[in-house]
Amino acid sequence: MTQRALDSSGEQTPGPSRPAMIDAGAELDPVHPMEPPPPPHRPDGLSTAEVAERVARGEVNDVPVRSSRSITEIVRANVLTRFNLIIGVLWVIMLFVAPIQDSLFGFVIVANTGIGIIQEWRAKRTLDSLAVIGEAKPTVRRDGVAAEISTSEIVLGDVIELGPGDKVVVDGTVAEADSLEIDESLLTGEADPVLKRAGDPVMSGSFVVAGGGAFTATKVGREAYAAQLAEEASRFTLVHSELRSGISTILKYVTWMMVPTAIGLIISQLVVKDNNFKDSVARTVGGIVPMIPEGLVLLTSVAFAIGVVRLGRKQCLVQELPAIEGLARVDVVCLDKTGTLTEGGMDVTEVRPLNGSDEAYVEEALRSFGASDPRPNASLQAIIDAYPVDGEAAWTVTDAMPFSSARKYSGAAFTEADGTASAWLLGAPDVLLSEGDATLAEIEQLNEQGLRVLLLARVQGDDLDAPGAAAGAAPTALVVLEQRLRPDAGDTLAYFADQNVATKVISGDNAVSVGAVAGKLGLAGAENTLDARRLPTDPDEMATAMEQNAVFGRVTPQQKRDMVAALQSRGHTVAMTGDGVNDVLALKDADIGVSMGSGSEATRAVAQIVLLNNSFATLPSVVAEGRRVIGNITRVATLFLTKTVYSVLLAILVVCTQVEYPFLPRHLTLLATLTIGVPAFFLALAPNKERAQPHFVRRVMRYAIPSGVIAAAATFTTYLVARHHYTGEGALDAETSAATLTLFLVAMWVLAIIARPYTWWRIGLVAAMGLGFLIVLVVPWLQDFFALKLVGTTMPWTAVGIAVAAAALLEFVWRWVGRRFGV
Repeated sequence: MTQRALDSSGEQTPGPSRPAMIDAGAELDPVHPMEPPPPPHRPDGLSTAEVAERVARGEVNDVPVRSSRSITEIVRANVLTRFNLIIGVLWVIMLFVAPIQDSLFGFVIVANTGIGIIQEWRAKRTLDSLAVIGEAKPTVRRDGVAAEISTSEIVLGDVIELGPGDKVVVDGTVAEADSLEIDESLLTGEADPVLKRAGDPVMSGSFVVAGGGAFTATKVGREAYAAQLAEEASRFTLVHSELRSGISTILKYVTWMMVPTAIGLIISQLVVKDNNFKDSVARTVGGIVPMIPEGLVLLTSVAFAIGVVRLGRKQCLVQELPAIEGLARVDVVCLDKTGTLTEGGMDVTEVRPLNGSDEAYVEEALRSFGASDPRPNASLQAIIDAYPVDGEAAWTVTDAMPFSSARKYSGAAFTEADGTASAWLLGAPDVLLSEGDATLAEIEQLNEQGLRVLLLARVQGDDLDAPGAAAGAAPTALVVLEQRLRPDAGDTLAYFADQNVATKVISGDNAVSVGAVAGKLGLAGAENTLDARRLPTDPDEMATAMEQNAVFGRVTPQQKRDMVAALQSRGHTVAMTGDGVNDVLALKDADIGVSMGSGSEATRAVAQIVLLNNSFATLPSVVAEGRRVIGNITRVATLFLTKTVYSVLLAILVVCTQVEYPFLPRHLTLLATLTIGVPAFFLALAPNKERAQPHFVRRVMRYAIPSGVIAAAATFTTYLVARHHYTGEGALDAETSAATLTLFLVAMWVLAIIARPYTWWRIGLVAAMGLGFLIVLVVPWLQDFFALKLVGTTMPWTAVGIAVAAAALLEFVWRWVGRRFGV
């Protein structure tokens, strides 16, 4: 349904298609019921007393903007897990039937859970504090004064000013409109901006792409449209995380394996064997507990949380935690030139009059043009800085058309000092000039130097919005601008090139000019430029063009979105950076959206990562954090799952051979602490620059399964040999000690492999774990506490020999897997 709104002359004019207003007699829409008539416009806004009255009535925008989970959710997520429940039940049983040393695994879980809660709480505090810093403050008029306030302080009836890039934070009715164009694509999916006039409704979640104005808030808090979209204010929705989904898949299969194996073990130890009941229970629990990779989820959460804290110290707000992982997997980064490779400001270096135009007259036109826009973009601000208005402007502004990234120019109409009426356009020369114009060759030479060129052109009549206005424009002058390069941009581009991440520079500016800027910064392939107006529309052909070229100019906002989709169709993981409102659609569709902190509110709202310090050089830190998380979690996951595999296999072997389970819980708690728990914590937080690889589950299991099989086979072999070697009282304890020695040595070798490449601290970590086990074996009270005492010399050395053979087999298998699968 097309909305019709009354303009100032009383005639009906076409309005936006959404949100639709309902004609009299039409069937009511339950989702969008008939709106009440708009409140009368109050240019000065509410008074202080009226604001206080509305706050007292609760008519305030109190929707909480959450950048992370609440404390309650953090505690619940860390405590109420399936494996914590299983371990908790087993822990309670062990407290009743066995010595305290067989219940140590329960205390370890409590400590781990506490660490997880504390680390995520630290990350929450960092996120929340950075979110407050990065939160845009809308400009609200009260008592005739416009001031920035927090979004949560807006009350019903407030008059909120709008400019390019501003996000509509609450629902309202347009009160003032100056060529106001609003993009509602994030709400409706319709990419075309909607021209708004006084009386038209605006919806929270939309944003301004051109022009300016003000609107009166008619719905605030949870009444607003965006708030009704499933409490959209909560930003803790997660981007896809292969790491988390992979771990969930692993845990699901572990549960399936664990249940029947545990049942068989229980029957074997409690029913078939006629042993001491409490000892049988202890050994049954000892077989079940190590099957659970309980620390894996904890370490993943801790690694993410510490990554957030580390990046927070560098003024990088990660709005969705797995975005750290996502950026590490990125193989194509699409950069917007302005604000990313260049700083926000520009300088006018030259003005070249054309066609015999008077230089003083051109300067006056530029000076007046600068005064026509209360919210100038960077280009116009450079002109204002070069030609400031001193006191009263000589020319009077009669009409103005703000810059639009879709049309690539802005306009203004004036009454000159002598009463003459004139209208002007300022924008991209290759858009305003015909294709064969001789001036384009001159502009091309300037663009090749990396300079930005604007054309000032005079148009006939004063209808700036007329479809043919640009076609009849008479070139008057060229405005040459020099962009300020970011001093750190070159190093960042070099980093991505070194990491085999393709960089694509996508800009609305002239392609040759953008290529020259990229070339100055050392971008490989900067000479391969393409004007996006010649870009194929077919997605497959567009993807080919994207892969073959590095720099793209004259790109429209919709094209940016299509380019991201084309790259994704070829299997690329795409990150998009930007700070302007024309980047919003592409940021939203990219795998990872990165916004500058000084960018528009709309870009910050849809981005997963916000660089609050506006430094493109922060991106390598984010990539490094992601690689640290992925690489290290892959390492430690192999440790945890090796333990799960050998625990399940040992239980199956015990059930099949009808022998006592060789270990008490204290033995496996000791082994897990020394070969997995402590080293995994350090390895998970260590630096790691390995490029992220896909197929997390497959890569982990390729190593964990053969490692677990070898460990179980070696351990059970030692156990069976020891059963034949030892007889009499205390034989089971001696058999357990020999089997424990073999299992520890094999597990230590797995740790030694995973700790590679060695550094001084990694060698020290492995050595410290080995020393810890040796201390347990030689200190008498620790021998008693852990029930570990090697008897004789023959069997202990046999256990060592079996472990050495297993270690050699481990080396062979790991190298074969590496050669066979290339991981």
